[in-house]
Amino acid sequence: MVLAPYASDPAKTRGRRHAEAPAPTRSAFQRDRDRIVHSTAFRRLVYKTQVFLNHEGDLFRTRLTHSLEVAQLGRSIARSLALNEDLVEAIALAHDLGHTPFGHAGQDALNDCMSGPGREWGGFEHNLQSLRVVDHLEERYPAWDGLNLSFETREGILKHCSPVNARKIEAVDPGGVAHRFLDHSQPSLEAQLCNLADEIAYNAHDIDDGVRSGLLTLEQLHEVELFESHRAEVLREYPALAGRRVLYETIRRMLSAQVYDVISATREAIRLAGPRSADEARQLSPLVLFNPAMREQSAALKRFLLANLYRHAQVMHTTGQAKQVVRELFHAYLAQPTQMPAKFADRATRGLDDPAVLARAVADYIAGMTDRFAAREHERLTGRRLLA
Repeated sequence: MVLAPYASDPAKTRGRRHAEAPAPTRSAFQRDRDRIVHSTAFRRLVYKTQVFLNHEGDLFRTRLTHSLEVAQLGRSIARSLALNEDLVEAIALAHDLGHTPFGHAGQDALNDCMSGPGREWGGFEHNLQSLRVVDHLEERYPAWDGLNLSFETREGILKHCSPVNARKIEAVDPGGVAHRFLDHSQPSLEAQLCNLADEIAYNAHDIDDGVRSGLLTLEQLHEVELFESHRAEVLREYPALAGRRVLYETIRRMLSAQVYDVISATREAIRLAGPRSADEARQLSPLVLFNPAMREQSAALKRFLLANLYRHAQVMHTTGQAKQVVRELFHAYLAQPTQMPAKFADRATRGLDDPAVLARAVADYIAGMTDRFAAREHERLTGRRLLA
């Protein structure tokens, strides 16, 4: 495929943290994708929560299936825009590698454990942890820690970063992946695309999982314009259609409408801005975007899901238990680091004089757990089962 001049060219990559000879049959971004797929952290995503905990049903999305859906949507859009599909896929597959067990509930609990009065230990944020996974925590190569991914993939993985954390990263990696959070430039167009594909994917599949769970009804979704307009269209075309086929076809059309909207809005934004290279695109306002009407419809859907699914009493009850599991695991390992595997226990005990080092070793271990392993470890250490 011929890339647009503003696409990320693997032949012009800013390179890896540790120099390597090019692969003979793969581009730099294809190599990144392959390393991600073979990583331990990627395999663990199959047992990590998206919205519903892993034990709550076999057909709900997990972090792995979500990442695959983001990659599929991202590649489809990238192909139409002549952006680099391989880079989009690599970023999409890696963007959630740092997520804790139990999804955002686990992240919030771990952040609380790592910050607060007397606990200024750097907090916890899954984007930073994803970068930490690919830069340090994976152990697959003899000469370095991490996966040694290219700059462009690492840049896309670091979707969010506070100025405080950006300055910390900048201190050890000047001009690196965190620099844009300090000079207010943008990531590559491929990274921008992954951010939007992530949003499109989770809005759609959270509707599907919400209805499957019984926590959302089709009647409730009538108030959501983005959903209802396509449902009405489906029923006009197939008046006898009923049940889940109505839902599936509505979601399929929703996805298509958003994909086509992103393509048209982005093409127009690029035409008006006229970037002549990937680096020039980084100096402009975001160029991968929705048209205003679709942006508002997407925002309205997110507000609906927040109010009716993510804050549903049943979800809140389960996530409350999940937070308790993470908090109690954290304090148990903090008190007894030797309960962790040797590589984490050794790091922790070397940091006994520095609470921040000890706490980070504990956070790294917990963040890497799957839902079911965290639940089993909690039961082992406390003698109580919170998640049936």
